[in-house]
Amino acid sequence: MANFFDLKARQAAAAAASSSKPSTTKQESNRMQPWVEKYRPKNLSEVAAQDNTIQILSRTLQSSNLPHMLFYGPPGTGKTSTILALAKQLYGPELIKSRVLELNASDERGITIVRAKVKDFARQQLSSAPNYNVMVEDKEAEGGVKQVRYRDKYPCPPFKIIILDEADSMTQDAQSALRRTMETYSKVTRFCLVCNYVTRIIDPLASRCSKFRFKSLDQGNAIKRIEDIARLEKVKMAPGVSQALVDVSDGDLRKAITFLQSAARLVGSMSKDTGGRKRRVVEDDDDEDDDMEDIDEAPASDPTTISVQSIQEIAGVIPDRTMDNLGGAIFPQNSKSIKYEKLAKVVEDMIAEGWSAAQTVNQLYERVMFDERIGDMQKVRITSMFSETDKRLVDGGDEHLAVLDLGLKISGVLVQG
Repeated sequence: MANFFDLKARQAAAAAASSSKPSTTKQESNRMQPWVEKYRPKNLSEVAAQDNTIQILSRTLQSSNLPHMLFYGPPGTGKTSTILALAKQLYGPELIKSRVLELNASDERGITIVRAKVKDFARQQLSSAPNYNVMVEDKEAEGGVKQVRYRDKYPCPPFKIIILDEADSMTQDAQSALRRTMETYSKVTRFCLVCNYVTRIIDPLASRCSKFRFKSLDQGNAIKRIEDIARLEKVKMAPGVSQALVDVSDGDLRKAITFLQSAARLVGSMSKDTGGRKRRVVEDDDDEDDDMEDIDEAPASDPTTISVQSIQEIAGVIPDRTMDNLGGAIFPQNSKSIKYEKLAKVVEDMIAEGWSAAQTVNQLYERVMFDERIGDMQKVRITSMFSETDKRLVDGGDEHLAVLDLGLKISGVLVQG
C-alpha cells in the first residue's frame, strides 16, 4: 500500500513494465505507414534532383543563419520534404517540436489565423536546447558510437521556423497581414512559404524571401528512387514498370510512389487469391467414386510481379483500343464530313465506362501532337481548342459535353484542311 502513494516508485515500476514488453507497436506502425511518409528524406543529402537548392541550403545550414524562404514548383518535387529535413538537421528530434510550426492548406488560411496562430507562435520566447547527451556514429570510438551534447550535434540557432505549406491558397488580406508579422518578429522567427504558383504570392511578400525553384524530377532520378523503394520493400517489378510509373506521374514523385504502393497491395491480394493448387477429377471406370488428383499448372505470368498493365489500370490510363475508337471517330477517313453520330456514340460509351475526361484530353493531345498526318498550322489551331477544353474542365464543366465539343472541333479542323 505504501508504494501506491509513492509516485516515484509507481513511475519506475511502470517504466520497467513497459520496457519488458516487446516493442512491436513501432514496428507495426512502421509497416502500416504510407511509403510516401516512410521514405520521406531525413536530411538534405537524401533530396533528389534539386542540386542547386540543396547546395545553397547546406551552406546556410553551416552558418545557422537562414533568411525568409519561398519554395515554389510543381507538386511532388520535394518542397515540403526539403524544409522539414532542414528543420530536423537544425533542431534535432526534440527541439523541433517547440521551434517549428507547420500550417497546411487544410487549416483555415484567413487573416484570423495569421493574427492568432502565426503571431502567437512568432512572439513566443525561444525554448532552450536539451542538456542531455545523444549518440552519434564515430569509427574511432569503441563500438562505433560516442556520446556528445545535444547542442554539439545540432546547431539549434536562436530562431523559430514557421512553415506555410500551399501558401498560394492564402487570401490577399492574409498575405498582407503576414507581411507585417514577418518584419516585426524577424529576429526570432523565420518564415518558409511553400507554393505551386509563385505568381499567386503578392509582390511585397515575395520580395522579403529568398526564392528557391523546384523543378520536376528527371526520369533518371525518379526511376532510381522508385527502384530503391521497390528493392527495400522487396517488391518485384516487370521490365518497364519504373518507366511506366514515371510516365503516368508526370514528374510527381509522390504520385509515383503512391501508385507503386497501390500496385504492390493489389498484387499481394491477387497472389493470395490464386495461391492455391488446382485439382482435377480423374474418372475411374472400376470405382463408383471419382478420385481427385493435384496438378501443377504454370501461370502465364508471376502473380506476385507488378506489370505495366496493372500500373496503367491504377493510374486510370485509357487503353489503346478505346483511344483508337475515339481517334477513328474524330479523324475523317476518305470523307469530307464530320461523323457526328459515330463520335457521339464513342464519347457516350467512354463516359459511361467511367473514363476521366481530363485523362482523355491528355492522351488525345499526345496523339494529335505526334501525328504526322496533321499539318503544323492545324496543330496550332487544335492546341488552342485543347487549352479551352482544359479550362472548362477545371472550372467544373460537364465532362460529356466538353469531350464531345473538343472532338467535333478537331474533326472540323481536319475536314477543312
